[in-house]
Amino acid sequence: MKRSKIGTLFRMLGLVKPLTGFMCLAVLCGTLAFLAVEAIPIVGVWGMFGGQGGEAWLWITLCGLALARAVLRYTEQKTNHYIAFTLLAIIRDRVFRALRKLCPAKLEGRDKGDLISLITSDVELLEVFYAHTISPICIAVLCSAAMCVFLGLFHPLFAVYAVLAYIITGVVLPLIMSKISGDTGDKLRRQAGGLSAYVLENIRGLDETIQYGHGKERMDGMNSRTDKLSKSQSTLNHLNGFNAAIANTVIILLDIGMLALVIAVYGSLGAAAESAVVFAAFVSSFGSVSALAALGTTLQSTIASGGRVLDIIDEKPETEDVSGQPAVTFTGAELDKVTFSYSSETVLSNMSVKFPENRIVGIVGKSGCGKSTMLKLLMRFWKTNSGEVRISGRNVEQINTSDLRDMESYMTQETQLFKDTIANNIRIAKLSATDDEITEACKKASLHEFIMTLPDGYETQVGELGETLSGGERQRIGLARAFLHGAPFMLLDEPTSNLDSLNEAVILKALREEAAGKTVALVSHGRSTMRIADEIIEM
Repeated sequence: MKRSKIGTLFRMLGLVKPLTGFMCLAVLCGTLAFLAVEAIPIVGVWGMFGGQGGEAWLWITLCGLALARAVLRYTEQKTNHYIAFTLLAIIRDRVFRALRKLCPAKLEGRDKGDLISLITSDVELLEVFYAHTISPICIAVLCSAAMCVFLGLFHPLFAVYAVLAYIITGVVLPLIMSKISGDTGDKLRRQAGGLSAYVLENIRGLDETIQYGHGKERMDGMNSRTDKLSKSQSTLNHLNGFNAAIANTVIILLDIGMLALVIAVYGSLGAAAESAVVFAAFVSSFGSVSALAALGTTLQSTIASGGRVLDIIDEKPETEDVSGQPAVTFTGAELDKVTFSYSSETVLSNMSVKFPENRIVGIVGKSGCGKSTMLKLLMRFWKTNSGEVRISGRNVEQINTSDLRDMESYMTQETQLFKDTIANNIRIAKLSATDDEITEACKKASLHEFIMTLPDGYETQVGELGETLSGGERQRIGLARAFLHGAPFMLLDEPTSNLDSLNEAVILKALREEAAGKTVALVSHGRSTMRIADEIIEM
């Protein structure tokens, strides 16, 4: 999704609305803190030229301003960071909600490493915007306005010159540097996401890399991506340095210009005190504005990260959750003249299949013919191009999503395990399940005896992605989930592909018994698995 940098900034700014009160407090404290800093040289110069109040008054005032600066600056920074990290938590919540809606249809084929980079690094970079950009801009505007008024009290020309100086430093320079930076920030974030994806891929494929001696090629690929990322980061760093040098040079030139203007207004020998105060005030007033001068480059990566995060939040899901519809009791399912395609590739064409109540329907066919796709359409992960998918005679588009999930137990070809215990990995199918219910489901999945051989039994940790278990053991955990869920419609995609013949026979027997009073859509390449089917559909 292509969006402008300004559009991205305004969208990010809109997220601050719930914390407007805290933002106002940060701006107020920051403004007063900078004004206190700017007042110190003014008071000091005025005292040098014999200002009213005496030496005691001078020291008390200077110490008071310094103390006020410290307290106000601390309050501003603490408030800004509270705002930033609160908003990061809100944004992460919105990102995860968006990913849940996009899953699984819109996340199939997406680089998981890139998603991890987005959820972690990109969201974290937004802290720069919320803690170090919004309030500094407001503070710079307010401080500049106050200084213009102060200088205008001495002569209108001083105020006019100050306005022009602040616009050049705080507006013109950032815009020019942003133009020069171009898409460097976008490229940097894309490369960072690509590198994360490549590293994750290498970690997951270590066994194959070692087995086939592909380590050098994979390392070369990682080094190549790292070099490109380093080059982009170096370019951005050089731009930051160049920006700082230009900004400092411009400020010095503006200071010289103000000195010339002061001399022109007051004369070389007249109004020494006023001349010194005006010049000191102007020179000390760039603290807040100079922070804006750096935004042209420092915000590049932040805006790019914000755009990537907003793209995920704004992406339209393939299917929206349905609610508010009348409840449904399962009495069978069917696909009626369904056509479906992934992009331009048609997978199902005018397909009609019925899954009658209390029947096991076996589905066989060569790879890629649409068997798994059929199950995903029954789960309403995707929408059909034409035709209808119906449950109990009602289009799945008109069935509450929660009801649909309750009516269906779906086991995929690859069982996803979480870094947790075996019991908790099975319990996700029914969070209220008792230990006895989990044990019973595992017995049906021919898993209980294996679990009891483990030192910690059901409390055994399975490791990341279930790495401590074999493919067959992971598959049986998937089956145990399906049994535990207890839905009237079971959708099983290759449920015995990783099992030996003995375990397959035990599980098929359990399926046959479990199917009493249930409907089962059984996808498999194995003809032996089809022995329990009441009818077989060949695709």
